[in-house]
Amino acid sequence: MALIDKEKFKAAIKEAKERAKPRKFVETVEMAINFRNIDFKKPENRIEVQVTLPKGRGKPVKIGFFADKALAAELKKANIVDRIITKEELLQMDKKAAKKLAKEIDFFLAEPSLMKDIARQIGSVLGPRKKMPRPAPPNLKAIEAMVKALRNTVIVSNKKGKYLPVVHAPIGTVEMSEDDLAENAMAVYNAVLKKIPSEQNIRSIYVKTTMGPSVRVI
Repeated sequence: MALIDKEKFKAAIKEAKERAKPRKFVETVEMAINFRNIDFKKPENRIEVQVTLPKGRGKPVKIGFFADKALAAELKKANIVDRIITKEELLQMDKKAAKKLAKEIDFFLAEPSLMKDIARQIGSVLGPRKKMPRPAPPNLKAIEAMVKALRNTVIVSNKKGKYLPVVHAPIGTVEMSEDDLAENAMAVYNAVLKKIPSEQNIRSIYVKTTMGPSVRVI
């Protein structure tokens, strides 16, 4: 029998939302999965997985695109992405500008021909922030589909700091229904489950709002 199901998530999310104090901003709903009996010092055990949330993130996700002049013009006309960085801009970009860009943008795409320039020019900024661009597909229709998927995507990872036995992931906002949030939580849970030896390696799961108290799911 599985440790958890959607109904357990719904109940815990409902409690977390009820216990959260009113805020002047829309809080994110987050989940944390704690592990046991896994040696995360071993590279093969470390978790990093991209999860597409079936009900979306509940808030805007900004996509940046590194493009040469021709594709940049097409992208601007199609209005597919939030920020276009031309090759000329890239080659003039210093670390300060790169840090500002990384703070503003959630995910990056790039023309494959620019990947080496990106790595050389600002890879030291984007890399540690898990924001190195993904190579873009060859046409606008495919790019649009990829952008749509990324707007609903979260990166679940414990590849930070000392590889602690826990991962955190946003699963939406307090404005979303408990049912939708629970469906997103199950998507994260199932993706993480594929990366560990057994469900028994999960010690506990919690949900919370950004500034609210944690509520134990299992």
